Amino acid sequence: MNTISLSIEVLLNDEEYGLDLKLIAGRKGLHHRVHSSRIQKPGLALTGYTEHLHPDRVQVLGNTEISYLRQIPEQAAIDYVVKLCAFPISCFIITKGLDPPDFLKTETEKAGIPLLVTSHQSSTFISLITKFLEERLLPTTHIHGVLVDVLGVGVLLLGKSGIGKSECALDLVIRGHRLVADDVIFIKKKMPAALVGQAGETIQHHMEIRGLGIINIKDLYGVSSIREKKIIDMVLELVEWDPVHEYDRLGIDDQIYTILGVGLPHLKIPVRPGRNLTSIIEVAARNFLLKGMGYHSAKEFHEKLLARMEVRPLGDEVE
Repeated sequence: MNTISLSIEVLLNDEEYGLDLKLIAGRKGLHHRVHSSRIQKPGLALTGYTEHLHPDRVQVLGNTEISYLRQIPEQAAIDYVVKLCAFPISCFIITKGLDPPDFLKTETEKAGIPLLVTSHQSSTFISLITKFLEERLLPTTHIHGVLVDVLGVGVLLLGKSGIGKSECALDLVIRGHRLVADDVIFIKKKMPAALVGQAGETIQHHMEIRGLGIINIKDLYGVSSIREKKIIDMVLELVEWDPVHEYDRLGIDDQIYTILGVGLPHLKIPVRPGRNLTSIIEVAARNFLLKGMGYHSAKEFHEKLLARMEVRPLGDEVE
């Protein structure tokens, strides 16, 4: 798992989320890092009470904060700002396009703390930057496998190289399902417990089929055959058939595969000649949907069997 942080320069250069930030002072602090998606309005910290200040968070100054600094005696305001700038603040962002007091520009420049301004209202900007930071600071990892959308279920196919994951995915695409990623899958954890998988930009929409090489699924089967990203709902692991291994034949005990601390339903599918893996994967997806509606076929069968054994008269053997 990668621990991600962002520099203030990344915030400044954003064009996707519409943060609309401009730098006023403190350019030498653009390398400062943000590690948390939570923001803070300094509030009482501007009065000298810094007990609950979180300098690692983005500090947002709205109309209330700027008005307060302008209304109190200038020397007192300067003293408060100097005390505040003594902390390793990641950055200050002023909303509503307000013009900050000159002493705020001066002290942030001296301390090397980026001072930025946005035209957005405080509430709007806080919503935008929170979404931006949550998206960019999500826990991430990557895994070798294939991710497909089968009947709306995100199915992650795992297995050792050459076992047939890509071939299964190709057959699923031909049947009308959708490819998300082949080979390397980049996974982000969305709070509280959802995993979103997607392909890297260089291999997006492509698949490697041994004997054919690299093919472009989007070009071959159209845009309806691919997805940019998908929540991973279950893991199917393709394993070589072992005649001495006892495989699960009832499906009562649910197995779990953990990625980034999130547990996913896990099935091991033995591979051998004559088994139609594509149909098995489709049935697994349908069964997952059925379980989501509260129906567990294996458990219901087991319960009926136990109930029948309990009511069966003693000695009532079948001749």
